[in-house]
Order: sequence, then C-alpha cells, then structure tokens
Amino acid sequence: MKVEILLFGRLTELLGQSRLQLEDMADTNSVSKRLLDQYPALQHIRYQIAVNQEIIHGNKPLTDGMTVALMPPFSGG
Repeated sequence: MKVEILLFGRLTELLGQSRLQLEDMADTNSVSKRLLDQYPALQHIRYQIAVNQEIIHGNKPLTDGMTVALMPPFSGG
C-alpha cells in the first residue's frame, strides 16, 4: 500500500522536497513516526495533517492511494 505525502512551507525546506511516497503506512500515526525517524528535526516543528484534503485530528486509517499533507501553521490576512 502506497500513500503520497505532500509537504508545505518550512517542511519542504527541512526535508528538501515537496512530495514523498511511503509504503506500508496503516494510519497517520505510522506516517508521523516514520517521518520523525527519518527526519528528527520534525519534532521541533508544529504542523497539521490533512488526509485527502481534509484536516484531521487524531489518528486516521489509510488505504492505498490516499494523500497525506503536512502543513505548518499559517495565518490569513
């Protein structure tokens, strides 16, 4: 099972890319853990998680082909 990870703002700069593909991700907690393992600097950055363009709160199960976006806080004006 593959999921696409989209990164925005400072997260793109930190990871050096705006898109990733991860395999064997059962839920959003496993995505966060894998990314923290690979990029320890992420622990110092706040971000929201969206799945298929919907911001989530808590853990969400994932299925093949879903898109997970990591978005740092933003303000409007």
